[in-house]
Amino acid sequence: MNATNPAEADDRLQQQLINQYAEFVQLVGGLAHEIRNPLSTIRLNMELLAEDFHNAKTPAERRAANKIAVVQRESIRLQELLDDFLNFARVRNLNLIPKDINSLVAVALDLFEPQAASSGLDVQRYLDADLARVSIDPETFQAALLNLIINAQQAMPEGGQLVVRTRATPTGVALDLIDTGCGMDAATINRAFDPFFSSKPGGSGLGLPTTRKIIEAHGGSLSVQSEPGQGTQFTIELPTPPRLTAE
Repeated sequence: MNATNPAEADDRLQQQLINQYAEFVQLVGGLAHEIRNPLSTIRLNMELLAEDFHNAKTPAERRAANKIAVVQRESIRLQELLDDFLNFARVRNLNLIPKDINSLVAVALDLFEPQAASSGLDVQRYLDADLARVSIDPETFQAALLNLIINAQQAMPEGGQLVVRTRATPTGVALDLIDTGCGMDAATINRAFDPFFSSKPGGSGLGLPTTRKIIEAHGGSLSVQSEPGQGTQFTIELPTPPRLTAE
C-alpha cells in the first residue's frame, strides 16, 4: 500500500473546501435571487399604492400613505442588502492584466470629482510616476477603490480633505487613502472587515469586506489605521508580478 503524500492530502482537502464553498455560494445565491423576485413585486405594488394615496386628504388616508412609505423604504433597504450580499458571495474570475495603477486611480477620482465638489471635499493627488505595473482586473479594482473613496466621503459629512497617494514598496506598490474624517476607535477597527458589521445607520456592513475580498483576490492586502477625531488611512498593497526569465 502506497503511503499518502502529505502535500497531496493537503491539496485534496483544500480542493474539497473550495468545492464546498462554491456549492454554498451557489445555494445562497439562488436563495437571494428567489427573494428578489417577490421583493420586486412588492416594490412595484407599493409604488402603485403610493400613487393612489399621493393626494391623501383624510387622516386615515394619510396614515395609510405613511405606512406605504415605510414599506417602500424597507423594501429598498432589503434590495440593497441583497445586492451587497450577492456581490460579496459571488466567486470572481478576475481578468488580470498588467496596468499602471495611477491610471486607474485617476479614472476613479475623475468619476468622483462631481460628488467631491458637491460634498465640500478637497481631493489631493500624490501619484508616484515611477511605479512598476501590477496585475489588476480594472473593473473590479475600480469598484473596490470607489467604495473606499465613498467610505471616506461618508466619514466627512461636513467636508474635509482626502489625500490619495501611490508609492513603491519592497514587493510592489501601495495606494493610501487618507481622510480627515471622524475616525474609528479600536473596537470599530477590529470589526471593520467583519461581514454585516456597520457603524453607519442603515449600512449593510458588506462594503469593506467585499473590498478586502477583491484586493486579496489580486494577491494584495487592505489595512486600516485610524483614531477618533484624527481621520482614517486605508492602504492597498499589491505585489509586482515576477519577471519572466528567458529560457
